Amino acid sequence: MSFQSTLLMPSPWLSAKAFYHAALDPQIHADLLITLWRIFLGFLVAVVIGLPLGFVMGYSRTFLSFLDPLITSLRQIPIMAWVPLAIIWFGLGNGPTIFLIAFAGIFPMMLSVVAGVQDISTDYYNAARSMGASNRSILIDIVLPSSLPSIMTGMRLALSAGWMSVI
Repeated sequence: MSFQSTLLMPSPWLSAKAFYHAALDPQIHADLLITLWRIFLGFLVAVVIGLPLGFVMGYSRTFLSFLDPLITSLRQIPIMAWVPLAIIWFGLGNGPTIFLIAFAGIFPMMLSVVAGVQDISTDYYNAARSMGASNRSILIDIVLPSSLPSIMTGMRLALSAGWMSVI
């Protein structure tokens, strides 16, 4: 006697069989490729926007104090609340999906870079300036290598946020 009703939940065998048949369906493969392409584009947009904004916000307290209230406000809005606006702005198709993926990934990327830049000791900046380093060389030789772990963390978080927001 079985206590499991197949009306409420299929047996593990039926689930495995359905998964096997779905894995052989070429339409699933095509849809998966489209989804991965959207995630890649959204992730790329999130990195391209979040990385420079994070550097500027981490490097400039004025810019951070100006943008922080706006970013904090926008971060609190659930991603699903942006769906109607994304459809109005970008129409139907790939545009809204890529926008939502990018929007979900920009904030983790940007905030990780801000934290990475702000964690750099001021001694490094002072030592470089005392040796006559330009702002460009400070950015390339000190800020970028020192914040690289935070950049990679931001990229990982942006990718996972984008993956979670796929519609």
